[in-house]
Amino acid sequence: MQEPTDAAARRAVKPVICYPNDTLPAPDMALYASARQTARKVGEVEVPPRDAACFRVAAGQFFRISSVEGPQVGDLNLWNSHDLSERFYSGKSRALHGTHLSAGERMWSSFPFLRPMATITDDTLGWYGMDEFGGSVHDVIGTRCDPYTGNLLSGAQYHHCCHSNLTRALADETGMTLSEAEPHVHDVLNVFMCTGFTRDTGQYFMKASPVRPGDYLEFFAEIDLLGALSACPGGDCSSEHSSDAAACHPLLVEVFAPADGALTGWQSPPVNGYDRSHGR
Repeated sequence: MQEPTDAAARRAVKPVICYPNDTLPAPDMALYASARQTARKVGEVEVPPRDAACFRVAAGQFFRISSVEGPQVGDLNLWNSHDLSERFYSGKSRALHGTHLSAGERMWSSFPFLRPMATITDDTLGWYGMDEFGGSVHDVIGTRCDPYTGNLLSGAQYHHCCHSNLTRALADETGMTLSEAEPHVHDVLNVFMCTGFTRDTGQYFMKASPVRPGDYLEFFAEIDLLGALSACPGGDCSSEHSSDAAACHPLLVEVFAPADGALTGWQSPPVNGYDRSHGR
């Protein structure tokens, strides 16, 4: 295809941020930090390698996802614990904050709710930034490893990918059948995963996660949450996922409750105020 004579001029058009986020409701990070200092541990769940587990967090509590034995990536789903139709919306979170999330940024819920579900309050990998390849950690660009894409690309029948892990965990937690639980599994926050897009072909890439034992990502629950976390069968995702070849390790989820009165003035955010008339 012949390049037009004004190709350079077209490429030189400056980009415009689609969703300027300076008017987003800002989390009160100072209040959260103060409340966190008073918090005591009230529960924990260990997620086995190549498997998933559910956990529950009340609004106003904190939860922490930690690397405990070796470098390991986790795929995180969140739901409103009272209504599974309200779930994490990775695409809108990406549009509002960028391709990777860190402290001070939020996990937003699906339409028609569109409100903060959780705010990231601490990230021990915040130092990583963006590397020379365009990679960073905790992405909202990958969907989750799944058996359907594996079958499409290689004819495989692999059952311990993150999609299937999350499906089993949700079914076990709620008493649903696998077929009932599966539609609720959704695009994830890839905790600790180091990813980006290649600059020549624009393809999604992964590389060895910089996470080490003791690193964690911590959140403040803005609403009552049901979470599910899968310890990805790719381990640190340095070479492949959805296989039994990678070294895999457990992940730890801990829940912390602030002292009474530590969140004075804070309220769980209401659902989005759009009137849902859609022009009719």
